[in-house]
Amino acid sequence: MSLTADDQQMVDLVADFVDQRVAPRVREFEQDDIYPEEFIGEMKELGFFGLLAPAEYGGVDVSTECFSRVTEELARGWMSLAGAVGGHSVITYLIRTFGTDEQKAKYLPKMATGEIRATMALTEPSGGSDLQGMRTYATKGDDGQWSINGSKTWISNAAHSGLFGLLCITDREATPAHKGMSVILVEPGDGFLISKKLPKLGYRGVEACELVFSGRKVGDDAILSGEPNNGWAHMMRGLEMGRIQVASRALGVGQASLNAAVKYAQERESFGKQIWKHQSVGNLLADMATKQQAARLLTADAAQKLDRGERADMEAGMAKLFASEAAMQIALDAIRVHGGYGYSKEYDVERYFRDAPLMIVGEGTNEIQRNVIAAQLVARNKVAI
Repeated sequence: MSLTADDQQMVDLVADFVDQRVAPRVREFEQDDIYPEEFIGEMKELGFFGLLAPAEYGGVDVSTECFSRVTEELARGWMSLAGAVGGHSVITYLIRTFGTDEQKAKYLPKMATGEIRATMALTEPSGGSDLQGMRTYATKGDDGQWSINGSKTWISNAAHSGLFGLLCITDREATPAHKGMSVILVEPGDGFLISKKLPKLGYRGVEACELVFSGRKVGDDAILSGEPNNGWAHMMRGLEMGRIQVASRALGVGQASLNAAVKYAQERESFGKQIWKHQSVGNLLADMATKQQAARLLTADAAQKLDRGERADMEAGMAKLFASEAAMQIALDAIRVHGGYGYSKEYDVERYFRDAPLMIVGEGTNEIQRNVIAAQLVARNKVAI
């Protein structure tokens, strides 16, 4: 770990926010699936939405490693709050990395304060993780405007976002298909419908919606970087950050589950001793802590690699794969430590168990992550045949 003093101060600020503000009240929002407007307002004031925005545009401009740790702390308190910052931060990263000067000036200052919140729009109803099979497209008309048509689904924060980083086809003749894709920065308006909130097992409070585009028009200035058909490369770079962010969310859920299990194992007694002293429970705790530490080191490695300006798609995929699977297992084992109480809503471990699966299926399923890792492993270790 290599956080600067300023970075550590930000992580500590988030940890205090989680412990003092979120933890005492999370159940009242989570249980009834209520949007946490109050928490979001405080997060804006504290600068959480400007973590990846450059300082010249009013952002906090932290390192990727710091961003990862902040995300973990938010998820430790309530994974939904980390999700509220997640997609927004990836779009911030894309605009700061690939945006034109005009796009940076237009969006980054308001994104840094949270006045404009952004989210990614990738997944489609019939495509899932198969981004190259997407059908949403934009065609340029005689008036010089792009007309967008198609639909996206499972878009987090959609109802509260003022900017969407939409990946779509802008050249329908391109072969392979990804060479004809662009990221378009789309604001709500005519020809753009945000549907009702989709019901979810976990990840409650923050909405996930379907988007329908039916002739939504934008100009050339909405194309990220100003040049169409470069969107695949842009989004793949963004997903490096996105997958580190999802791995960090998994770390938060895993750490919360581990903390709860360690606490309960000392408070609960059976057969005349604290239950952690029973080998079956003690072994569970040992394995949980080991998985958590391994996940944290994998995630930190990917974040540091991105901070050095190096390609990190394989490392980010590894971190996301391992951390999400670890969080799921740790959350389940935390329920085992709690016994019957772990199945009760009186204890938070049941919420961790409901939140954990999102990181397995989100930001590219873990089956897709394995494909990414294998392809990169071979590409980096080519053998002459």
